[in-house]
Amino acid sequence: MHSPYVPLWVSLLTIWSSNVGIVQAQWDIQDEHPNACPDYKKYSTFPHAPYSRGAKGLPYQRPATVCRTFTSPLVEKVIRDVTDQMVDKDLARLFENAFPNTLDTTVRWHVDGTTKHTELKARSGRDTGKWEGPQSFVVTGDINAEWLRDSTNQLLQYQPLAKSDTKIFNLILGAINTQAEYVIESPYCNAFQPPAPSKLAATSNGQDDYVHPAYEPSFVFECKYELDSLAHFLALGNTFYNHTKSLDFLTPRWYKALDTLLVVLDQQSQSTFDPETSRFTRNTYTFSRNTNQGTETLPLSGVGNPLNSGTGLIRSAFRPSDDASILGFYIPANAMMAVELRKASEVLRAANNLALAQDLEKRSQVIVDGIWKHGVVNNGANRVFAYEVDGYGSRILMDDANVPSLLALPIMGFCDKEDPVYQNTRKMLLSKATNPYYLEGLEFHGIGGPHVGLEFAWPMSLLLQAMTSDDDEEIMECVNLVLKASPLGLVHESINVNRINDYTRSWFAWANSVFAQTILDLAKRKPYLIFGKGAKPYIIE
Repeated sequence: MHSPYVPLWVSLLTIWSSNVGIVQAQWDIQDEHPNACPDYKKYSTFPHAPYSRGAKGLPYQRPATVCRTFTSPLVEKVIRDVTDQMVDKDLARLFENAFPNTLDTTVRWHVDGTTKHTELKARSGRDTGKWEGPQSFVVTGDINAEWLRDSTNQLLQYQPLAKSDTKIFNLILGAINTQAEYVIESPYCNAFQPPAPSKLAATSNGQDDYVHPAYEPSFVFECKYELDSLAHFLALGNTFYNHTKSLDFLTPRWYKALDTLLVVLDQQSQSTFDPETSRFTRNTYTFSRNTNQGTETLPLSGVGNPLNSGTGLIRSAFRPSDDASILGFYIPANAMMAVELRKASEVLRAANNLALAQDLEKRSQVIVDGIWKHGVVNNGANRVFAYEVDGYGSRILMDDANVPSLLALPIMGFCDKEDPVYQNTRKMLLSKATNPYYLEGLEFHGIGGPHVGLEFAWPMSLLLQAMTSDDDEEIMECVNLVLKASPLGLVHESINVNRINDYTRSWFAWANSVFAQTILDLAKRKPYLIFGKGAKPYIIE
């Protein structure tokens, strides 16, 4: 491996950083010298020294300290605590790059709430409190937009640090507040432009979409209705409360976002045909895209395939992969929504909002009952969770790498990983014979999905497989295969199963966050696998 060209300014910054402690510098080179820091989308495609001391010699892919979009001494401490104990130094380097990747590269805008946005004009009563308090705009990586799902998962490994680190606390609180604004304005949309107060430029997704309800393109990047996006908004706040016990995010804007979310759930619980008259009822949400890819648009002029009444389930027009659902009752998203509604009810009880808490609890139970009644089906002699159903008896048996997924049901908190229905499902999903999107090749394997075609499996699926297993051999086979597929020191979106160095997206923060979460899970649950025999559990507190 040859050493890549390193610009002189990078060398000087590296020397200066090591000699004078640039961490303490209070100026922001990105603001004062916007052209000084490299484009990380390009930077991530080349290896950078120093290389790890392991057999693979993995590169160091973190940007120079002054080019990082957010820093935390506590995050640096976690990196040292974990990597110093790890036996495999290549695996340690991958964690060193992956754990902080979201903070290093994707926090495009963050304010702590102490400065008012004077550029915003006088507001109506409807907009009281809009964009007030901490705000955080977290992009997915190589696309300058925020997905509700991605950003929630990208921040997940930092949540335990929030109670001890004020900066992390405000970052995540800001992320909740920003997501609330997105949900209030466009609850059916999945990806969003930079907030107006950030003064960052909006970008076009280059598509020709016809969507109802209409949205403002300067506010929304893409408007695919995915039930899990709304569940992830709840999850961000629920997890924050779980680790900090803070109710600071329960602002009037959060309550307004929750009210908006519940309206969507009611609208998307309605059947295609009126149960009383059998007349066709056009859904509130429709989506049509001018495309030759069937997974990028909804059938029947943007309405989607028919769904039956009385199921207790909620429609999701698109999957978390941003691919269109075939049968609109997408079981993993329904499971996640049920879990997060229940958790939100617990938060509301802590806030003494008992009536609303009871409402959310009831809604959660209706969905749970619907999943067990309509989403659990026979597969030969076994009972398994279906991927999608329509309430008429049709079902799709498969899984996709993106979360929420059937494989991730225990991680989401819907069921125990020893549940017999889940175990039957897991066995089905991890077999080429029974999951059409379980992909195997000469050099890689795992669950993929329609999003990137039939030759690319996602490392994320192997990491979820590891976190839902108690088998040491299975766990390390998954982790080591992801390591093998990460020669650039970062985890990619997907890998060609026949050519392991052929990948999609060199910079995909969500996948790196899931890798970091997997290592922290093993550090807590099976420390000897990564720290060596006799190692004690490592738990972030």
